[in-house]
Amino acid sequence: MTLHITANTAVCIGAGQCVMTAPDLFDQEDHGTVIVLEDEVPADQRALLREASYLCPSRAITYTETSET
Repeated sequence: MTLHITANTAVCIGAGQCVMTAPDLFDQEDHGTVIVLEDEVPADQRALLREASYLCPSRAITYTETSET
């Protein structure tokens, strides 16, 4: 299974929950908008991605799961 991150910068409110939860996956622009650092999530970061997505107050962080074949 592979997880891919999507961040909707149009709805991001810059709360920073993603950065505090998963700093290896997310950062913020100077004005607070989310930046995705890793499109494909390493196995050891998957739980943090799920938590960051859940904690995002604007629901700007989503992810998709794909099967590896």
